[in-house]
Amino acid sequence: MAKKIQDPNFWYSTLLLFVNWHTRRAYRRFEVHGKKNLPRNGSTVFGVNHSNTLMDALVLLSSDNIRKVFIARGDIFKNPIVAKILTFMRILPIFRIRNGVAAVRQNDDSLNKAVDVLHDHVDLYLFPEGTHRTKHSLMRMGKGLFHIAVDANKQFGDQAPIYIIPTAIEYGDYFRYRSTALVNFGEPINVTEFFKQTKEENEAANINVLKDQLHDEIAKLFTYIPDDEDYDAIWEIVKMKNEKRAGGLYKKMLRNRATVEKVLKFREEKPEEAKNLFERVNNFARERVKQKISVMSTAKKYPLLNSLWKFALVLIGLPFFVASAVINLPVWLTTLIIRKKLTDPAFGNTVSYAVELLLFPIIFVVGTVLLFCYLPWTWALVGTVLLHFSYAFFVDYCELFRRYISDVRWSFKTKLKKQYKELNLNKLF
Repeated sequence: MAKKIQDPNFWYSTLLLFVNWHTRRAYRRFEVHGKKNLPRNGSTVFGVNHSNTLMDALVLLSSDNIRKVFIARGDIFKNPIVAKILTFMRILPIFRIRNGVAAVRQNDDSLNKAVDVLHDHVDLYLFPEGTHRTKHSLMRMGKGLFHIAVDANKQFGDQAPIYIIPTAIEYGDYFRYRSTALVNFGEPINVTEFFKQTKEENEAANINVLKDQLHDEIAKLFTYIPDDEDYDAIWEIVKMKNEKRAGGLYKKMLRNRATVEKVLKFREEKPEEAKNLFERVNNFARERVKQKISVMSTAKKYPLLNSLWKFALVLIGLPFFVASAVINLPVWLTTLIIRKKLTDPAFGNTVSYAVELLLFPIIFVVGTVLLFCYLPWTWALVGTVLLHFSYAFFVDYCELFRRYISDVRWSFKTKLKKQYKELNLNKLF
């Protein structure tokens, strides 16, 4: 019998341990919420928002230890060697009409394999938007996920229910490495029960109902902002209102959603005032970015005072930072060079992740061997622990220094601070 993509594989499982550990290292904070919503019986296909290229799949992969299979764009399978690697990584291709009629014909094979994955009760993950976009919004969803769920329900829905699990990923920043990541699972959509209750016989119409339902359910799981002309202004308001507040990632997401709701209500009730406010917010945001001031600095009541403790940390950590920068030079320099050549900045974190994944283990192994060769074992052990955290410290130190400089700049931007104060966001929202 031919080996299935979802079958256990020793080499895959071994590599997965390292990859998942590395993915968790790629984020300062990583939270998974809503696991209680996952059904204990039946087959599950997960529909997820797609905002940060390959990192989305990696984050989902490390959210738990349950076996998973992914479906991705077929065009990345063009190279035979790459195709073999992706298949080893348990990724199935799905082609779109833009890839050509011949390519689209291959979808039947992928869809059959996907249904078989569900038959074996292995979790199947898809990004129904079809492509990534670094926004707190959702694009129009394709039908591939729903065809798979419907076919699976036809074939073995009478044995166990088929569920679609709305899932959302929310990042603290799409472009900065070692930001934050929240995975949020929503309440399942019981496809089997849906078809038992529906009176509509047209399959396309039923799929459209499921599409709308999944869209609405995913939108409830992260900071969803309608993708219209006011998107940028609303997102800027959300950041200015909530960046300074402490708490977990899930609680922060809820605060963000509450702010969005207030802003949208304000826009509905007072459209002219909202239009004027959004224009002023966008003007402020452009000037803030131009002057290289973090939105986190604008949230500080006493930014200069706040910068003092950051300066103290900068001084205390400087020796280790210099050592970390020298030791990890191949990692951060290679990352910097590649990221500067990217045409799509959304791939930046994927590049940062991949370069560290490939180069840091070499640095760590070589460094550990040298430490134990030339130092007493106690000192070598301490050095190994410090080496383990060196690249993460290097990245976090750079972020701390950026925020410190931003706080100092903001302290002396009298005109910009006046512009911020005149927005009166705290009173409005």
